[in-house]
Amino acid sequence: MRMYDLIMKKRNGDALTDSEIEYMISDYVAGGIPDYQMSAMLMAIYFKGMSDHETAVMTNAVAHSGDMVDLSGINGIKVDKHSTGGVGDKTTLVIGPIVAACGVKVAKMSGRGLGHTGGTVDKMEAIPGMRTSLDTEEFFDVVNKTGLSVVGQSGNLAPADKKLYALRDVTATVDSIPLIAASIMSKKLAAGNDCILLDVKTGSGAFMKSLDDSILLAQKMVAIGEHAGKRTVALITDMDIPLGYGIGNSLEVIEAVETLQGKGPQDLTEVCISLASNMLYLANKGTVEECRKMAVNAIESGEALNKLIAMVEAQGGDTQVIKDTEKFKKAAYVYDVVAKSKGYITHINTEQCGIASVALGAGRETKDSIIDYAAGIVLKKKYGDQVEAGDVLATLYAEKESYFATASELIERAYKIGTDKPENKPLVYARVDKNSVEKY
Repeated sequence: MRMYDLIMKKRNGDALTDSEIEYMISDYVAGGIPDYQMSAMLMAIYFKGMSDHETAVMTNAVAHSGDMVDLSGINGIKVDKHSTGGVGDKTTLVIGPIVAACGVKVAKMSGRGLGHTGGTVDKMEAIPGMRTSLDTEEFFDVVNKTGLSVVGQSGNLAPADKKLYALRDVTATVDSIPLIAASIMSKKLAAGNDCILLDVKTGSGAFMKSLDDSILLAQKMVAIGEHAGKRTVALITDMDIPLGYGIGNSLEVIEAVETLQGKGPQDLTEVCISLASNMLYLANKGTVEECRKMAVNAIESGEALNKLIAMVEAQGGDTQVIKDTEKFKKAAYVYDVVAKSKGYITHINTEQCGIASVALGAGRETKDSIIDYAAGIVLKKKYGDQVEAGDVLATLYAEKESYFATASELIERAYKIGTDKPENKPLVYARVDKNSVEKY
């Protein structure tokens, strides 16, 4: 088998066989296929695409290029959730405890933030003492005892994906839907959970800017999950404006706690209940509507918040900051960005808000950047709100006053104020399962 022949085959629009795809991935990881040939293949895939079957086979080959996590040491059905990334997306810290409170195990490996999107592990580490690196035995023990554990990705998961992504990044082939789907799902399959819920973001702060592209990506990923024997569902959720009000690590933990207390922002609460109810559905806890009632009750009863506290304690974190969020470390300086005209908020550029939070020290410009957990932004006005000139649009938090110049300019540009009140937009646009796409 020659890589040259496979490149030509895909270039001509023909489907690759299972054995050809498996050879291509295994030989590339082993060093037998040079980067220049794999780059040519990625470009051929970019232009000619892949069938659902090809994509599923490629995903499986990438997943099996490294460690495959065995979660059999955890009792019961295990459900995973993956978000395609966003700004203010602290949903894992809310839905994990909700699902655990309803009797379903959540054994989640999460990533760190890079660029304008935040990472769950960074948010977790804003809790003093919180450990996100556990060995397998302790990870299993925490999940079995508390119902959930969120840790950083460890081991040699999907090394082929790391190599392929580095090539895609420098060959203008990142935004290929089959390649995106294979990249995301290879890590989900390697993580070993029984069921997978996908939170596919759409809008200005998301990787997929249009609803149609988001649905297409969701369909590809659901097909991959089902092909691998995992019950898989995707929700298309809005990331045209930031989720909730807080952007930044400790600010987002505080907002997650408030949501578990039943007093969080309406948009964050609704998205989290939708996600949690679908995770419970995947775990055979009932219909989506029955599972929604379970999720709401987990918040109202206080059991979901108790699960978060139990996990934090089990992983060495200071539970006092969860029980009283005023105890989180405060930023040294505060700055208000005010409206220069009156009207209605017609748009907030989510990506610019994320970049502004990085400028304040809340995120990473490079993988070696040091995060200031107290830094970030609290939005005071959201889409559809009426404002007067001089009203506070957002409050910025930073360790150095000098950071405010760049960040405040970005936030001012991110807000659009118009004369007419804009129409309400859905928080959840669609639900995709193996049989259908349901638009809301």
